[in-house]
Amino acid sequence: MKPDIHPQYNPVTISCACGAKYETRSTKVYNVDVCSACHPFFTGKSKMLDTEGRVERFRKKYAMKK
Repeated sequence: MKPDIHPQYNPVTISCACGAKYETRSTKVYNVDVCSACHPFFTGKSKMLDTEGRVERFRKKYAMKK
């Protein structure tokens, strides 16, 4: 490897919006919105967000007719 051409690989803290912090090594600092502590897939607390009635409109449009 050539000397002095690679970026610094330092210990950093990755911060989540929920307040969780993870120590790792990287070339830059990260701030994430969702992590394994607050993501619905990992926590099992799934919630459906219905903005402007889109979910209901989808269900009505593709409903099975009897």
